Amino acid sequence: MAAAAVPDHLFNLRNNFYLGSYQAAINNSNLPNLSPDDALERDCLIYRSYIALGSYQLVINEIDSSAATPLQAVKLLALYLSNPHDKESTISSLKEWLADPAIGSNAILRLIAGIVFMHEEDYNEALKHTNAGGTMELHALNVQIFIKMHRSDYAERQLRVMQQIDEDHTLTQLANAWLNLAVGGSKIQEAYLIFQDFSEKYPMTALILNGKAVCCMHMGNFDEAETLLLEALNKDAKDPETLANLVVCSLYLGKSSSRYLSQLKITHPQHILVKRASSAEESFERAVQSVA
Repeated sequence: MAAAAVPDHLFNLRNNFYLGSYQAAINNSNLPNLSPDDALERDCLIYRSYIALGSYQLVINEIDSSAATPLQAVKLLALYLSNPHDKESTISSLKEWLADPAIGSNAILRLIAGIVFMHEEDYNEALKHTNAGGTMELHALNVQIFIKMHRSDYAERQLRVMQQIDEDHTLTQLANAWLNLAVGGSKIQEAYLIFQDFSEKYPMTALILNGKAVCCMHMGNFDEAETLLLEALNKDAKDPETLANLVVCSLYLGKSSSRYLSQLKITHPQHILVKRASSAEESFERAVQSVA
């Protein structure tokens, strides 16, 4: 008789994290009888949820120098995001750890490296550490990186690997939706159906609402997109993707987007939309001065 499958104690916690239910992940993390490996993964997910909620200092304060490598890596991510003006020292520490044969191949350390270098828009450096895969999160991050590089062909290969491992996995479905959005055309409807399926199965989050809204914008349904985005804003008034998507949606609807852009500038000054808006303003100022 086949051995019974080992129950996955972290399934709900992971799902909450992947779909953006960060507070729910934190609130429902008191799981009994975890193995040491599961307890470590649980702690990483909790601290990454705090990071996603912007509670960087809590993570920095609670993870001390005696913590395991994966937790130290998560702390580095908190340090990187909390102090953009001193990110060089954080990146330097990250590179040191990655070069250490004893810990350099750790999956969480490689994942954090991928996230940091993707933030830096250094996609080749990110792929150096993520491309070997090894976990569903690493494969999903590879899909995101390849999409950023406008290489949907490579992203599709990564997605196929994920589908072979577990077609129904939440990250496989998310990666499929991201790729469908990147490819566009008739694939937008498929992406919408994935986010719709999530919204029927799980509590609605800003991530799911933004996914549906972006699909709607691609299909020209800006009124529906605005409704979804305002619902997302009610859930999290500081979510950068919600604010950025509201800026775009408002422009298409002929409405003022200045308040959303101002909020984005205050809460996420490093966001690509803020950088592009600032660059456009500077170009306009230069043009005015050259004519004056």
